[in-house]
Amino acid sequence: MSDYTPAPWLDDALAAIETSPRFRVDGRVTRVIGQVVEASSLPLAVGEVCRIVPDDHAGVLAQVVGFHERGVLLMPLGDIAGIHPGATVIPFGRPLYADVAEDLVGRVLDGLGRPLDGLGPIRPTRRYPLNGDPPSPLTRDRISAPIGTGVRAIDGLLTLGQGQRIGIMAGSGVGKSVLLGMIARHTTADINVIALLGERGRE
Repeated sequence: MSDYTPAPWLDDALAAIETSPRFRVDGRVTRVIGQVVEASSLPLAVGEVCRIVPDDHAGVLAQVVGFHERGVLLMPLGDIAGIHPGATVIPFGRPLYADVAEDLVGRVLDGLGRPLDGLGPIRPTRRYPLNGDPPSPLTRDRISAPIGTGVRAIDGLLTLGQGQRIGIMAGSGVGKSVLLGMIARHTTADINVIALLGERGRE
């Protein structure tokens, strides 16, 4: 059995190949209405990803959300400042996916899975599409084992089970975020995944 270990740059090269467009039938931006960008006709399906690249801009990812006889409608996944008529639209030929790896543990990411903590890139081992099929409710396991949150009021009076869905609803400034932080810090779970959707940056 060989002891050969691939060089780190090889993993980066393979990842670049995987994320590169499979074909280059570029389109052009024709107009922008609010947050929707319209581009000339491209052979794209709803849900596919492309990149809008102005001349002097790094570009922004966008997802196809519709089309009509004049072209496709794109929803940018970032700031559209700098986009102008005629900007290049490069299709990727794939839908949105999430990179999954052990390297994700302890990292801080943005909504597209890009690191925000300055600890370098994440080397993905598997990729999962974001638009997966929902599981059947009849095949889900029964909730039979408790999970400790580390908060005595919850564990003693409102015990939670592994796999249970709960909601924390209260007015502003009464401690929802503090409670979530306590649970994340003291729970018996092996890994916590915390997603902030539309929250303030200070949260």
